[in-house]
Amino acid sequence: MSQNIELTSVIPEDMHGMRLDQALSELFSDYSRNRLKGWILEGLVTVNGRPVLVPREKINANDSVVINAVIDSEDHFIPEEIPLNIVYEDDDLLVINKPAGLSVHPGAGRRTGTLLNGLLYRYPDSINLPRAGIVHRLDMDTSGLMVIAKTIRAVHKLVKAISRHDVVREYEAVVIGHMTAGGEVDEPIGRHQTNRIMMSVVPEGYGKEAVTHYRVMEKFRAHSRLRLRLETGRTHQIRVHMSYIKHPLVGDPLYGGKRARFIPNASAEFTRYVNTFPRQALHAIKLEFVHPFTGEELSFEAPVPDDMIELVEVLREDTREHPDDIVWGF
Repeated sequence: MSQNIELTSVIPEDMHGMRLDQALSELFSDYSRNRLKGWILEGLVTVNGRPVLVPREKINANDSVVINAVIDSEDHFIPEEIPLNIVYEDDDLLVINKPAGLSVHPGAGRRTGTLLNGLLYRYPDSINLPRAGIVHRLDMDTSGLMVIAKTIRAVHKLVKAISRHDVVREYEAVVIGHMTAGGEVDEPIGRHQTNRIMMSVVPEGYGKEAVTHYRVMEKFRAHSRLRLRLETGRTHQIRVHMSYIKHPLVGDPLYGGKRARFIPNASAEFTRYVNTFPRQALHAIKLEFVHPFTGEELSFEAPVPDDMIELVEVLREDTREHPDDIVWGF
């Protein structure tokens, strides 16, 4: 069984000058890069209404890209009834509070059980939207707020707003090490040289601009509770930047938060609890943006989940028991 699909998107600012096939692989990651390249060569991809047959052709910010193709039924993702915690919804968009453990999008070895599968079930028309309307992501084990488009016009507007940094995204995190003050990390991020599932801080010119602002909400003797605001939205940005300044997130399996460490006078139970925290301690707590069509200023907050509340209580108790044994960094 075959299905006609139309995929539409607008090239964001940070993809200006990128090759068409590279841009499509990021915009429409439902599909393999080889399949997208094939569609280009078959004349099924238009840029600003003009068919483009050269995968290496450079594209510009705000270019309109449309793919009209036919796929076999096994090539598209299956709708699944997955519970969605909807915080807000109207005809054009919705805001959800994603739980930790829910992947946003299918990937290698995972084609079911994701947010995208759930969106296809609840909103069947989203099959015609890029990524089923997903305009930004959270890592599987990061909880919190996401805005999702329900119409193609909302996709265009929200992608532009995010690329212009007009969407405010704030997070709460628990990191390793006692921090005295907040600050800013302004370091470019690119793919790790040897581990392709990781990102890293790279020399200027080799990655994308990435800026993270953070302030200390609470200090513990060997950890800190932070509030962070993204100025950009790179893959793993907070996790990479915090690890770069030697304060990785508690529980982070990729960037150092699960490495065993010595904490003076800590009980074996406390050390085991912190070192086996089951996910990176990161929650998207606040989301603010102007509604793209009504002009209304929308602001949402998602309560910190129970596992992070418990983590903070454990750290408070340890600090009360050992107030003088400060651990500064990683």
